[in-house]
Amino acid sequence: MKQDATRNAAYTVDCEDYVHVVEFNPFDSGDSGNLLAYGGNNYVVIGTCTFQEDEADIGGLQYKTLQTIHHGVRVGGIAWSPETRLDSLPAVIKFCTSGADMKIRLFTSDLQDKNEYKVLEGHSDFINDLVFDPKEGQGIASVSDDHTCRIWNLEGMQTSHFALNSPGMSVCWHPEETFKLMVAEKNGTIRFYDLMSQQAILSLESEQMPLMSAHWCFKNTFKVGAVAGNDWLIWDITRSSYPQVKRPVHMDRACIFRWSTINENLFATTGYPGKMASQFQIHHLGHPQPILIGSVAVGSGLSWHRTLPLCAVGGDHKLLFWVTEM
Repeated sequence: MKQDATRNAAYTVDCEDYVHVVEFNPFDSGDSGNLLAYGGNNYVVIGTCTFQEDEADIGGLQYKTLQTIHHGVRVGGIAWSPETRLDSLPAVIKFCTSGADMKIRLFTSDLQDKNEYKVLEGHSDFINDLVFDPKEGQGIASVSDDHTCRIWNLEGMQTSHFALNSPGMSVCWHPEETFKLMVAEKNGTIRFYDLMSQQAILSLESEQMPLMSAHWCFKNTFKVGAVAGNDWLIWDITRSSYPQVKRPVHMDRACIFRWSTINENLFATTGYPGKMASQFQIHHLGHPQPILIGSVAVGSGLSWHRTLPLCAVGGDHKLLFWVTEM
């Protein structure tokens, strides 16, 4: 293992609390600074980040908090709506969260007087992931330890309900064909559902447990990646229902898998927060070893910037950002 892969974060931002989850807005919101949301023990913060990689005339990172929203309970997950716009008057900030109280909250704000939220109730156990329909933003999908995947409309009504065989760990919506949904279960099964027919149309098997996180590659939707046990695994769904390639990655069990938004061969993984630090790695399919290794005290959350080869991870009272090459 070459030593030069180990790197400190390129940028850090101090926060008032532990950061449990961090998400860059994956949609173009009409503003050059990239929108970011992060969640702590009882609040959500919305901010913008502009990096020197984005705009050469600024040095390093310019971070600005736009809004801090009281959440009341620990934030488990955050999903952005494609309806979010910073270039409209007034601005539209729209996202949902999952909380430690097993509820989903749908927030709408104009960054001024309007600050509303709606509670979506129905899950009976911890919610592991949630996502907006990426085209219209009129639906939310969520998966939970209660062995269900549920689809909600923005009024808070459940429009679909899929029974799973084990806890639902990850859910992804196809970027173009919004009747297709991917659901990953802890038992190692990943299923694709047709929301029109309400049927499973395809399944993949990791053959190892526990599967903790899976992600659909939006640069190439034939590719699916996941972490299960200590390994990362990648499928080509046109070839086989079994992984095409897999490698051991984190000694202490892998936690999150995320594809880059700009390169179909670039992805990142995190290990479980150990007693000291959790490991964060960036991988490239053309390289046998990780191309970047970072370490975060009590790290949690992982998100790629929409247009840069840059990752955010949450930590102890800070956000950390790593930059890699394409």
